Amino acid sequence: MRLRPMPPARLDPAARALYDRVNAGPRGASMLDEQGALIGPFNAMLLSPALGDPLQELGAAIRYRSSLSDRCRELAILTVAAHWSSVFELQVHEKIASGLGFTESQLGAVRTGEPLSLDDPEEAAVLRVTRALVAKGDLDDEEYALLPEPVIFELTTLTGYYATLALQLRVFRV
Repeated sequence: MRLRPMPPARLDPAARALYDRVNAGPRGASMLDEQGALIGPFNAMLLSPALGDPLQELGAAIRYRSSLSDRCRELAILTVAAHWSSVFELQVHEKIASGLGFTESQLGAVRTGEPLSLDDPEEAAVLRVTRALVAKGDLDDEEYALLPEPVIFELTTLTGYYATLALQLRVFRV
């Protein structure tokens, strides 16, 4: 770990305001360590509240205000996290996905990139599209046609956001 935890008492006013917004939001205390410092990508966001706050707000919009079903969203997040080998995101979101009914076998296939047959056509399309986005950074016409354009917009945004987090988590050795 390169970046040390930043307990709230040691934060400047701008970082403390961001800390309070993250802690008061839907992620709440689940993103705090034993000393009350933010964990995961949120600790690094405190380094630059001017960028960290809009970034965490984008994450909140993706997680809590998108049109994707919970299962589709978690499937997409896990696909990005697996592609980037983002251990923190895999741990957090596999737990969420398990609570949504994904089996260990399904999670393993997402983690390794193995073929995965899903009964729900929307989930299957989200998996195929997200895998294409992380593998080639683009969609062919067939992949593009699998989902409505608003969903494609949400998935490209989700993919970029979680790729950003994976990069930051890797650099800061979280």
